[in-house]
Amino acid sequence: MIQTISKTITFDEFVAWYPENSVHKYELHNGVIVEMPLGTGDHSDVRGFLSSEINFEIRRLQLPYSIPGDCLLKLSRDEAGYQPDVIVLDRTALANEPRWKKESVITMGSSVRLAVEVVSTNWQDDYLVKVADYERLSIPEYWVVDYAALGGRRFIGNPKQPTISVYQLVDGEYQISQFRGDDTVESLAFPELKLTAEQIFLAGLPN
Repeated sequence: MIQTISKTITFDEFVAWYPENSVHKYELHNGVIVEMPLGTGDHSDVRGFLSSEINFEIRRLQLPYSIPGDCLLKLSRDEAGYQPDVIVLDRTALANEPRWKKESVITMGSSVRLAVEVVSTNWQDDYLVKVADYERLSIPEYWVVDYAALGGRRFIGNPKQPTISVYQLVDGEYQISQFRGDDTVESLAFPELKLTAEQIFLAGLPN
């Protein structure tokens, strides 16, 4: 990650600053604008595969959901704003989002059905910071897809192995389930989705 501005700013200042039609992706971390690095080819493949498979499930079941091209999550902390690798929104809830139409900003966890982060070198953000922020915003389901086993051993085991950590909100707190290898990933948002962890890690390609 590359820090772009040293002084701390608010989320609203971040939105006002955000370059229109930017080829780069930015997030706000603790009041500091951070340029997110370009993902590797494998990272992009995994993200694209998940978006396609989830979007197919949305269409198959005719669910009132969408995967937006651009979306900023405003966290309960005013000095943070994220762009998940994949985010599924409940379109019926967007009418209650005051900033969606003009700014593509989501302010309520109830508008989100699923958020996904595909792990890269800044894995601490996905496993530590974003878990807490997404739980605080009451996002009902959050996946951390660690296809390259980059996360710390306390998160993915010892020896480290590729793992999908699924956090689901139960009584206001995240409960975690983990999936590896031939395990079928279990999702509250998409209970009929039939994908194994290995299929996701390989972006649907054969071994």
